[in-house]
Amino acid sequence: MSFVHLHCHSEYSLLDGANRIDDLIARALEFEQPALAITDHGNLHAAWEFQEKAKKAKLKPIIGMEAYVAPGDRRVRGRPTPGAKPYYHLVLLARDMAGYRNLVKLSSLAYTEGFYTKPRVDRELLAKYSEGLIVSFACLAGEIATKLEAGDMEGAREAASWYADVFKDRFYLEVQAHDSEGQARHNAQILKLGTELNLPIVATNDAHFLRDSDHDAHDVLLCIGLGKDYSDQNRMHYDRGLYFKSAPEMLERFPERPEVLENTLRIADEAGFAEEVLRPVVPTPIGGRDGERAARHAGDGGCTRALRRRVAVRSPGAARLRARRDHEDRLRRLFPDRVRLHQGGARPGHSRRARARIGRRVDRRVCAPHHGRLPAQVRSPVRALPESGAGVDARHRRRLLLRAPR
Repeated sequence: MSFVHLHCHSEYSLLDGANRIDDLIARALEFEQPALAITDHGNLHAAWEFQEKAKKAKLKPIIGMEAYVAPGDRRVRGRPTPGAKPYYHLVLLARDMAGYRNLVKLSSLAYTEGFYTKPRVDRELLAKYSEGLIVSFACLAGEIATKLEAGDMEGAREAASWYADVFKDRFYLEVQAHDSEGQARHNAQILKLGTELNLPIVATNDAHFLRDSDHDAHDVLLCIGLGKDYSDQNRMHYDRGLYFKSAPEMLERFPERPEVLENTLRIADEAGFAEEVLRPVVPTPIGGRDGERAARHAGDGGCTRALRRRVAVRSPGAARLRARRDHEDRLRRLFPDRVRLHQGGARPGHSRRARARIGRRVDRRVCAPHHGRLPAQVRSPVRALPESGAGVDARHRRRLLLRAPR
């Protein structure tokens, strides 16, 4: 039987995960696993690098995140009761492109709206951005596990039912194959709850390091993250079993419930958005303009808006004419030169005068003669452009010099 790791931490689970992406991919291929998910704590830092490397290695990547969920409103900065947790853990996986976009949105909002000790989302955001996401109930720090540990069976049922209603058949309970304190008891309770509520269950291992022998090195990393001494017996310790296990090792922990491993394959089959090429979406100016027409349209619009807002007389004719002339001059001479330099191997250059002129186009300063416009000699079509600097990669200098006479 095969198996797919759906709850796995890379080095981007900062000061907590000790797995390098290359090592995870190599290990998954060694175990002949068809796919792999990376679910770092509260971020998607590994997403692009992981996807590109996994695709090159012919391994199916599943983009995910172990989110922090506020127990109430994400905007409330505080704990619900003294000593209570300010967040729960929840595993989110992108099933398709819509799911990936929602994952990005949730990650961003967690930092901008819900940050309190950690970047947090809440049920409101999860319901709003639920499309395309597969959810499992994480580790012992999850909401269900916390309520089960407290003896609140009704609260655990309510939480499971809410997620099942929101995510439908994309919601899974989660059991884990290690010996952390309370994990065996929790697994038994989860299996019972899944049967009672007719919910599917998935097996994971919350892999924080690659091999069993890496535990001690990971423990040092954990001390750095916690700011604790290695000799401190009262600090957090991870079980030695939180490593990247093979399918036989996972099946050994759940011999009577093989379906919890089979469900990992089912989820891996559903997640397919990584086959698409992810490119940034750049808005196109009105009318579908491109190239020089788009630049002229944007420059004219920005300058006109600046004139109307900042100049006492609404768009004086002389100021508008000179602004238009500046912009035409930039398009005709400066912009093509920069393009040619870039194609020749140069890095972005700089020019204080050109930057000042462009700044006026985008409303950084008033675009009018009495506010320090560039003198006419700088704009003269028969004169050279103001001196500009361009950083050139040493590897491309010779090639650039050979191109220059052309």
